[in-house]
Amino acid sequence: MTVLANWEPFRQYSTMQDRTNRMNRLFRELFSSEAPEEALTTTSFAPPVDIYEDEHNITLKIEVAGIDENDIDVRIDNNTLTVQGERKIEKEEKEENFRRVERHYGSFTRSFTLPSSVDPAQVSAHYDKGVLNINLAKKAEAKPKQIKVNVGREKVLEAKTQSKAA
Repeated sequence: MTVLANWEPFRQYSTMQDRTNRMNRLFRELFSSEAPEEALTTTSFAPPVDIYEDEHNITLKIEVAGIDENDIDVRIDNNTLTVQGERKIEKEEKEENFRRVERHYGSFTRSFTLPSSVDPAQVSAHYDKGVLNINLAKKAEAKPKQIKVNVGREKVLEAKTQSKAA
């Protein structure tokens, strides 16, 4: 009698990855100069970004909830937009007995190479309800121009009026 078993080739990979993550966390806890609870929560992280483009602007929406607007730095240097910030651990929360911490704390840096169509002098940033909106205006020559296309029908009308006149 032959028995068929369901083979999952990536099960071992997933188990190995979980074990590696646990080992990395253990080493961070053991060899970190920070307090153990901070070692688990302070890291570098990358806030999610949505990028939209229309004919006049490129807009970035960066989710930075819980970060004070004074702790966010937006710069353009050598055609690169760089956004840096830091989400700090609140002192009162350190005394709590957390069972699980999923929010990321620490510093972040996001960099974006700007297309040549962006005017670096026309950049604005607005922070509202935990979302940083960066508006990058396009140069005038980069904006699309609508061109009227003349169709052969005008020539046909000209020919008809000329033949009636003759």
